[in-house]
Amino acid sequence: MYSIHSPAVTLTIAGSEATGGAGAQADLRTFQELGTYGAAALTCIVAFDPNDDWNHRLTRVAPDVLENQLEAIQANFTGQLDTVKLGMMGSVETIEVVANALQSQQWQNIVLDPVLICKGQEPGAAQDTDEALKSKLLPLATVTTPNHFEAEQLSGMSITNLDELKDAARKIYDTAGTAVLAKGGIRLDGPEAVDVFYDGSHLEVLSVPKIGNHAVSGAGCSLAAAVTAELAKGRTALEAAERAKDFVTAGITQRVEAATPYDIMWQGGLRRTQ
Repeated sequence: MYSIHSPAVTLTIAGSEATGGAGAQADLRTFQELGTYGAAALTCIVAFDPNDDWNHRLTRVAPDVLENQLEAIQANFTGQLDTVKLGMMGSVETIEVVANALQSQQWQNIVLDPVLICKGQEPGAAQDTDEALKSKLLPLATVTTPNHFEAEQLSGMSITNLDELKDAARKIYDTAGTAVLAKGGIRLDGPEAVDVFYDGSHLEVLSVPKIGNHAVSGAGCSLAAAVTAELAKGRTALEAAERAKDFVTAGITQRVEAATPYDIMWQGGLRRTQ
């Protein structure tokens, strides 16, 4: 006889990256690996150009199409969906649609991966998008996961060492009121890949030995998605951050080689180590 078990429902609102290395594709694989049911609303479509040094070709999803996606998802999982991950937005209009959808219901967890300076945008449009993200989405977040560059932008600080990363996490929390998982990764000198978690009372350094010295596609998306999945299953923000760090580390170890200038994280890496 089968026992009935309904997994937690997790939503990603993010871009599609056609090769599967990042974006909604990476998020959905992360959700599946960590035992939650994933839904996705696409904000844009990114297709790398192999004839132009793999630069981004960005196509925005029309605001009304995004509204339709979110309407369907939220109506379908009424009472079940309370955890969402926000990834690449791509435009001010997209951010406004997403902010309105978030404010239409109650959420336990809103995880913001603050993708700043969207590749494929003109500089002016990118700056407008960044400002809208900071003013409309960051205040709604319960957890944010900035990378080294994004942590510098959100804190207004230069980050060159672990102490500065800690200070930046504290400053982002003080400004936004959201728990912060600030990623130092390979950007800081030393043998360890370090991230800093801060929620206003607890500061924890999450550290593992570096696996190479080159960025791996999908690591940032997957970290935020793993935090999202673990929060949906009832873990605390710190527990979710610790689990996500393990998940990404294993995925980088089991990376996929590709023709792009960077390898791709595999979301099944943690399963291979168990």
